[in-house]
Amino acid sequence: MANILDVDTQRLIESAAQRLKQSGGMDKPKYVDLVKSGASRERPPQSPDFWYMRCASILRQVYLEGPIGVSKLRTRYGSRVNHTVHRHHHARAGGSIIKDAFDALEKKGYVKKGKKGRIITSSGKSFLDKVAGEISKGA
Repeated sequence: MANILDVDTQRLIESAAQRLKQSGGMDKPKYVDLVKSGASRERPPQSPDFWYMRCASILRQVYLEGPIGVSKLRTRYGSRVNHTVHRHHHARAGGSIIKDAFDALEKKGYVKKGKKGRIITSSGKSFLDKVAGEISKGA
């Protein structure tokens, strides 16, 4: 059986996002379509499935590097701030979307709180492994 390391990351995240969207129970917060995902961004996300893509990506990060917290993920999803005169610097992503994604994944039962951050549950691990197995069979 394939695991998440055996398949393409982008295909895994897209497939997992579609499964999260279809399964229900993960309601998208109303503000997600209106706010930027970080201080370094110029506009809000244009993709209508941004919320589910971010949730799937966060679930993958917890699977690979858990226990992991909001602060570490803010650094990971951050990007470069484009200044006009002085050097470019890294700015962290906003924590509200990440925190709400953690809450939604906890409500779904895929992630739980540990002593030093969120860790993946057995149902979250099997969910990602099933998605990876479907991708490897289809490829």
